[in-house]
Amino acid sequence: MSIKRPSVGIESFAELIKQDFYYIDKTGMIKELLENWGKVNLFTRPRRFGKSLTMSMLKSFFEIGTDKNLFHGLAISKETTLCERYMGRYPVISLSLKQVKGKNYESARTQMWNLIKAEAERFDYLQDSDRLNARDKANMMNLSEGIGSLEESLYLMSRLLYKHHGKEVIILIDEYDVPLQKAETNGYYDDMTDLISQFFGYSMKTNDYVLFSVITGCLRIAKESIFTGFNNPKVHTIVDDQYDEWFGFTDEEVRQMLHYYELDEYYETTKEWYDGYLFGTVNVYCPWDVINWCDQLRRSQNRRPQNFWSNTSSNDIVLRFVELADETTKAELEELSEGKSIDKNVQMELTYAEIDKSIDNLWSVLFMTGYLTHCGRNEDSTYRLVIPNREISNLFDRQIRNWFYEKIEGGLDPLFQAFDQHNTADIEENINSCMRDSISFMDGGNTKEMKETFFHGLLLGMLRSRRGWRVQSNREAGNGRADIILTDRTRECGHIIEVKYADSYADLETAARKGFQQIDDALYDDYFRDSDIGQIYHYGIAFHRKKCKVADDSSSGCH
Repeated sequence: MSIKRPSVGIESFAELIKQDFYYIDKTGMIKELLENWGKVNLFTRPRRFGKSLTMSMLKSFFEIGTDKNLFHGLAISKETTLCERYMGRYPVISLSLKQVKGKNYESARTQMWNLIKAEAERFDYLQDSDRLNARDKANMMNLSEGIGSLEESLYLMSRLLYKHHGKEVIILIDEYDVPLQKAETNGYYDDMTDLISQFFGYSMKTNDYVLFSVITGCLRIAKESIFTGFNNPKVHTIVDDQYDEWFGFTDEEVRQMLHYYELDEYYETTKEWYDGYLFGTVNVYCPWDVINWCDQLRRSQNRRPQNFWSNTSSNDIVLRFVELADETTKAELEELSEGKSIDKNVQMELTYAEIDKSIDNLWSVLFMTGYLTHCGRNEDSTYRLVIPNREISNLFDRQIRNWFYEKIEGGLDPLFQAFDQHNTADIEENINSCMRDSISFMDGGNTKEMKETFFHGLLLGMLRSRRGWRVQSNREAGNGRADIILTDRTRECGHIIEVKYADSYADLETAARKGFQQIDDALYDDYFRDSDIGQIYHYGIAFHRKKCKVADDSSSGCH
C-alpha cells in the first residue's frame, strides 16, 4: 500500500482527497455546524490552524454539483439524514480576502473587485437561465466585469443565484480581517472599515436569499467597527467550548499521524515544540507545524525541529508589542520565559486601530493570534496566559533580541572602547548596563547548556555590530573550540572570550574564572600562532539572568 503524503500547503479539500494526501478527518465540524448554526457564524482562530481548509470543506459539502465521493468513509458520511438534506443542495458563494493587501485604498478596492469578478465568472451558467430576465443577466455580466456597486455585489449575486436555483445561498468568507489589518498598517483604515461594513451589511443583514454565512479570521473585530446595524454574528472564539476540536490537531490525532509515518519516537519532541494550545477545553497542536515536521522527517536527514509557524509571516505584532513594553511588561515576560503564567484581562473585541493604543490590548492580540495561550481562567475572569511551546518561545527570544539590538544600537560605543583599552571593569559595567536597560532574555532555555548558548549568542551579536572587527564563533583553536575570537586589525590584537552560565549570582565570579582558565588550559592562543597579531587578551565572562562578571588575564580576580 502506498504511503499518503503530508498535505503541506494544501488548502483545497477536493485536491487533498482526490490526490490522496494524508487527512485528519475534521468533517464532524459540518454536523456540529448544522445542528447549531446562526444566520452569521464567525470563527476566530490563529493563522495556520486550518481555517481555509475548513472553508473549502464546507464549500465541497454544500455546493450544488459537488462530488459526493469526496466524503466517502469520512465521519460526516455516517450522518445519512444530514447528508441527504444538505450535501450538494445549495449554491455557494466563496471568497477569501487574504490577498486583499493593497498599499492604498484604491488598490485594495480593486483587489476586492477582482475577487467578485472571479466568483461571478463561476456562475456564467446563469446567462442561460430561463428563470432570469435580461436585466438580471446583464447585472450578473456586470459583476463578472467589475461594473456596479462593490458594496452591494454579494447581495446581488445571492439574489440572482436564489432566483435561478430556488434555493437559499450559503456565503463563505475566509480571512475577513486581513483587509482591515493591511489598511491599518498602510493608513486607510477608516475607508476600508466603511467598505467592509457595507459589503457585509448588504449581503448578510436581513438578506432573505441567504441560508447562512460562515466567516473566519484571526480577530473578532468590534461590532462597532464593521458590524454596525448588522445582525450580530454567532461568534466562536478560541475560548469557547463549541467547535473546539475542529481547528488544530488533538493529541490522539498527532499520535496517529506519527504512527502512520513510523515516527512514534518523535512524539515527545513534537509535543514540546508544537503542542500547548488550549481551545475551549481541548489541547491542540498547530496543524501547520505538525504537517511540515512530519514531511521534514520523511524527506530529510535533518531531525532538528524548525520554527514552521513563526516563519510564515512578519510577526510584526511582536515588534509592536515590545515597542510599548514598560518595566512591568519586562517583568511579565520574565515570568512567561520561566514557564510561569501571568494573569490578564483579555479583550475579545478590538478594532485594528485600537491594537497598540495600550499594552493591554496587545496582550489580548498576542493571545488571540496564537503567540500565547491560556491554562485556565480565574474567578475574576482574567486568563492565565502562557507561552504554548518551544517554537513560540524561540520566536519571542529572536524577536526580542532583535528589538534589543535596535534599542541599544549606537549605545555600544563605550563597550567597544572598553575592549580597545582592555579595561575589564568597563567591559563588565557596559554589558551589565545593556542588559539592565533591555527586556529580559528569558535565560535562554531550561538547561545550563542552552543558557550558555543563549548568552554566547547575545554577546556575539553585540560585538559583531562593531565595524572593523572580525568576530568568529566556536572556532577550532588549540585543544578545543573557543567560544568567541575577536580580531582587531587596527590595533593588531586579539581577544579570546569563553562564556559561562552561573547557577546563581553568588557563583558568577567562580564561573568567570573557570572560563578564563579554560582559555589557558585548552591553549586557545594557538589560533593566532601563525598570524601577525602581537597582543592577545583573555576573558572569562559569566552570566546569570541579567548580570555578568568578567575575569581576565590582567588581574587575579573578577571585576
